[in-house]
Amino acid sequence: MKNLFFASLILFAFSSIAEAQQLKSPEGKFVMEFSLQNDGTPTYNLKYKNKEVVKTSKLGLELKDDKKSLLNDFTVVDTKTSTFDETWKPVWGEVDNIRNHYNELAVTLNQKGTDRQIVIRFRLFDDGLGFRYEFPAQKNLTYFVIKEERTQFAMAGDHTAFWIPGDYDTQEYDYTKSKLSEIRGLSEKAYTANVSQKNFSPTGVQTSLMLKTNDGIYINLHEAALINYSCMHLNLDDKNMIFESWLTPDAKGDKGYMQAPSHSPWRTIMASDNATEILSSKMTLNLNDPSKIDDTSWIKPVKYVGVWWEMITGKSSWSYTNDFPTVQLGVSDFSKAKPSGTHGANNANVKKYIDFAAANGFDAVLVEGWNEGWEDWFGHSKDYVFDFVTPYPDFDVKGLHEYAKSKGIKIIMHHETSGSVRNYERHMDKAYQFMKDNGYDAVKSGYVGDILPRGENHYDQWIVNHYQYAIEKAADYKIMVNAHEAVRPTGICRTYPNLIGNEAARGTEYQAFGGSKPNHVTVLPFTRLIGGPMDYTPGIFEMDISKMNPDNKSHVNSTIANQLALYVTMYSPLQMAADTPDNYNRFPDAFQFIKDVAVDWSESKYIEAEPGDYITVARKAKGTNNWFVGNVNGETPRTSNIDFSFLEKGKKYTATIYADAKDAHYKTNPQAYTIKKIAVTNKSKLSQLSAPGGGYAISIIETK
Repeated sequence: MKNLFFASLILFAFSSIAEAQQLKSPEGKFVMEFSLQNDGTPTYNLKYKNKEVVKTSKLGLELKDDKKSLLNDFTVVDTKTSTFDETWKPVWGEVDNIRNHYNELAVTLNQKGTDRQIVIRFRLFDDGLGFRYEFPAQKNLTYFVIKEERTQFAMAGDHTAFWIPGDYDTQEYDYTKSKLSEIRGLSEKAYTANVSQKNFSPTGVQTSLMLKTNDGIYINLHEAALINYSCMHLNLDDKNMIFESWLTPDAKGDKGYMQAPSHSPWRTIMASDNATEILSSKMTLNLNDPSKIDDTSWIKPVKYVGVWWEMITGKSSWSYTNDFPTVQLGVSDFSKAKPSGTHGANNANVKKYIDFAAANGFDAVLVEGWNEGWEDWFGHSKDYVFDFVTPYPDFDVKGLHEYAKSKGIKIIMHHETSGSVRNYERHMDKAYQFMKDNGYDAVKSGYVGDILPRGENHYDQWIVNHYQYAIEKAADYKIMVNAHEAVRPTGICRTYPNLIGNEAARGTEYQAFGGSKPNHVTVLPFTRLIGGPMDYTPGIFEMDISKMNPDNKSHVNSTIANQLALYVTMYSPLQMAADTPDNYNRFPDAFQFIKDVAVDWSESKYIEAEPGDYITVARKAKGTNNWFVGNVNGETPRTSNIDFSFLEKGKKYTATIYADAKDAHYKTNPQAYTIKKIAVTNKSKLSQLSAPGGGYAISIIETK
């Protein structure tokens, strides 16, 4: 009896160890615990510096047309722990080297009654936690359809959140700041007015979601390595403060078609008591695979101008003609069509932009509206519209290529798919070869409108796979991609660094559609930019849009100094000077900063930050000893205090400070700025005023 008692005690202890596993981050800042509930439901919790970040939360997936889902009745059959530590070099980025250091726990679970296995893999960094579901090859789980993923993130309180509603088709919202308990009431109006889908939840929000607790812990919820899976939204149980994953459905309402062996994307939780550590984290990139492109020498950061802002404001048009009924793809006869008279992508106008780019040290010119089809699309055609190789009569492909080449300038291609994805895939090889034949190294793609032919959502598994296909196909042709209206990025630019930019958020164009909140750019780095760089298209100098187009009464809610700072605070290896040459020629002294600022960096220092209020960043230009500083400010004026300790000791520098004037204001006096030069060293300090919707930009050049 005594031996049996001790045997039972040992068995109980082993069972507890098997079903309750603890994992610590390398420096011990985070502790994650995995366990099974009594009914075999897998759970986890996460603490940061002994404070709860995520309370005990359930894991699992609900399957369609299956008697038993992957939710409970699990037992632990194996656990493996390991440590990983490497340093890798990004092709482009905010820093020269990235350390990838984590402790890992892989828990293999077997489900009673089905004999099916899943693996839940946890990686705990000193930035936070990443975990995913893995489905090994096995007899009883090969093909299956996900009805819903049931991953939970149980919050420890009624946190402050910076959120946009859980729309399946657009991320182009201003952010709302509220308590979690207020999301339901505040979102009802937004859903009624904007969300196109019928099957939404009034408490659904999009990731990357930024949170702040009452005791000053910053939390970020997102996903990494979104491949062959639906994009994740979060549904909030606002009575218990529990977020649950909510996958984007396809045209049939299904959430994902899976075949083992396979796995989900990583679910990510970052936390810190310092907001700058959220901004500087590289955890999302580290959860993606290394580059699959062996030769990356053709992938180069780009600073460009373009025939775009005049179209967005309504001064120019994309379409060559307004004769919608008489012009159709494949049978076009533009000799009979009356030109609109406002077409922006004409030879003379494009040459003006090429000349401006060459004179001011830019790399490229983006041209939109160069190809046939816009008249059909604007005429509401439901046909295929674009073939991506046929130019309008006033756009000389070869002549403009030769002209640009003679000036040392590249032209960036534009592919608007109009949501007709199968049409784009049908033409893709021919379109990419056309680009290579005519000297185009980069393409801006667009997905405006409903996804044809089935009416997929912009972020479901089917269309996510298309976006990935386009990136990989472009890599075959050595083409860089800047995708607009595509799914929000999740660090895939590490694996495919030819993905040099995305839109996937409310960009500068909305300043011409009625405006964005003046603090919008103090939120985006905490949300949208967590997954990768954004083609935000900054650099607007004329804030009164009616001066571009008398019929457009919009106002850009920013000062000129704020627009300059965006080139540093909104990281991207693809940066546009978005305004027109005429507006830049009015402010040549301020434009000098845009000419000087780098687009690729060896070091980045996040000096101060508070989501929704302010961000100050210093970056060192790659291959130089020069630094650039940017500060963007929200609606409340403040004095920013920084020191220059990031500069090299013993060196002397000249700092040129582009700042708001004392009476500057994003609404009433946005073009009021000052410029001054001062000598600085690593011992220097600066107190600088930032106006409402303003900021400052500094170029710091080593004194030889």
